[in-house]
Amino acid sequence: MMVIRPISQNDLKSLYRLAEKTGIGFTSLVSDEAILKKKIDGAVRSFNKENITKPHNEDYLMVLEDTVTGDIVGTCGMLATVGLDEPFYSYHLGTITHASRELGVHNAIPTLILNNDFTGCSEICTLFLEEEYRHSKNGQLLSKARFMFMAQFPERFTEKVFAEMRGVSDENGVSPLWESLGRHFFSIDFKEADELTSQGNKQFIAELMPNNPVYVNLLPPAAREVLGEVHKNTAPARRLLEQEGFRYENYVDIFDGGPSLEARVQDIRAVRESRLCLANIGQPKGIGEGNYYLVSNAKVKDFRCILIQRSTPPGSAMTLTQEEADTLCITNKEPVRIVELSPYSR
Repeated sequence: MMVIRPISQNDLKSLYRLAEKTGIGFTSLVSDEAILKKKIDGAVRSFNKENITKPHNEDYLMVLEDTVTGDIVGTCGMLATVGLDEPFYSYHLGTITHASRELGVHNAIPTLILNNDFTGCSEICTLFLEEEYRHSKNGQLLSKARFMFMAQFPERFTEKVFAEMRGVSDENGVSPLWESLGRHFFSIDFKEADELTSQGNKQFIAELMPNNPVYVNLLPPAAREVLGEVHKNTAPARRLLEQEGFRYENYVDIFDGGPSLEARVQDIRAVRESRLCLANIGQPKGIGEGNYYLVSNAKVKDFRCILIQRSTPPGSAMTLTQEEADTLCITNKEPVRIVELSPYSR
């Protein structure tokens, strides 16, 4: 069985192994043991915090574990807020109009404007799944388990949440937007700039990035074409978020042009439609048939989320096998949160 749970200090080696496979452009998970240890320590502290009434600097990093082998095969995360401790930069793709009544000219010119508009917002991040486990709806479990946590603990997150998606780069980590824009101001490679930001060194962005609008039509076609587009490996993750109600609102990453998708937490489909019911431990009918459901417990530091399949929709109670209950760390009659895995399974 596959289960989502909070990361622990014992997962450092596994997380490092995953980080080595992410590739250039995946700034939230880098293969640096010291950085990863700090990230794990922060996540453990965040899950252990009690009586939170509003979000601050919590970092909720979770892992996907194969309970049969004990292997950690994926990660997903949530940041309670961004931009409070260090600036969070993005570009907004807007429009400037140049007009002359005398010449009969009216041109709407797309521009990139540096901003900190996501300051104070919650972010979902660090989604990565090992290639050999990209089947059996594991990717959906990994992505959407975060919304079960948000639905259960809305006080830990802001009203709006966003996801910064990995932008287009080739197999050598070369980004068309970086080569056409960023390199002119930073004089370093895309990989080096990514490494600096992943280490929290973002002051150089404010010092070197132009504050004036960048006219998109002055960029080469290769750079213009990747604005708002995702890396080929990130396309499935984007589709999953869009299924849940996330939308692209013309915000892009300042390095590779990848899109930021955003939504109100209460408008996310899995949050809006999920509900609490009591767990009955027994022999479910129609197990392994019909629709798939996400099921999570109602705990913070012992949070668990699994995927089940049932032929009939659950009612006021949810019958779980002993194995499913044990994996969720619950006993009979404890509350569980449930929602259909996909909005298209009805």
